[in-house]
Amino acid sequence: MKKWLVLLLLIVSATKVEAQEIYIPLGDSLAAGQTPYRQIDTGYTDLIALRLSYDNDIQFYSKELTFPGYTVANVLQRIEQPDAKSLLSKATLITISAGANDLLQIVQHRPQEGTLTFSQLAADFSLNQVRQNMGKLLQQLTEAAPNAEIYVMGYYFPYSHVHPTQREGTAQQLQLLNTILQQQAEEHGASFIEVDSNFNKYLPNAADVHPTMDGYLTMANAFLQQYNGTSLAKTMLPKPNPISFEQLIQAEQSKTQQEKDLRMSPY
Repeated sequence: MKKWLVLLLLIVSATKVEAQEIYIPLGDSLAAGQTPYRQIDTGYTDLIALRLSYDNDIQFYSKELTFPGYTVANVLQRIEQPDAKSLLSKATLITISAGANDLLQIVQHRPQEGTLTFSQLAADFSLNQVRQNMGKLLQQLTEAAPNAEIYVMGYYFPYSHVHPTQREGTAQQLQLLNTILQQQAEEHGASFIEVDSNFNKYLPNAADVHPTMDGYLTMANAFLQQYNGTSLAKTMLPKPNPISFEQLIQAEQSKTQQEKDLRMSPY
């Protein structure tokens, strides 16, 4: 009887270890945690990792493969680098925020006038690039991260302060972007996370498309609800601790190879 009890405990213990995620997010400034005022702080990926840590469900987390401005093509290039290959080979959980920069870089936003303009031809081309590159990215991740569950994050409408008559065209393009991301995710065995489209209250800076920490909390909880049915309460949010882009770049440049070894990263 004791022999079977010991064996059962070993199996349970092993299961708990296996359940701990190695979480490697990929993507743009939303994945990196950019604030509405061009700083980097706690983003939705940090909050996902924080919530998983409460249940001892995370072994390692790093947002080293995220950076503001990344397009899908940039993410494709990033995962080919040796340090990225090492991280991804161990990953069990991946989230991707990519595609918005492909589209929004062709949108002319004039916050003082509250207007949005874009070329439909350029938008069509950008969306087709997203379709092709996201398919390539997801296909490559099946090989680079064979043990990972992959989630593709959707996007909210980021221009909360424009005149209502200016929203329709850009909102339609953004909806097409989300449709493409969802289609590519489903075609490649990944999951799509729809983000609440009513983000106006989380976008305080008319000249910037990034949300407050409460907005990132909404994104994190959209993921958590689909991932394991949990959520993170607002009372659990860490205190703001933003760093500048210059500090971020300096921190990236100062990393040694030893610091890139697999380990638990601070939030």
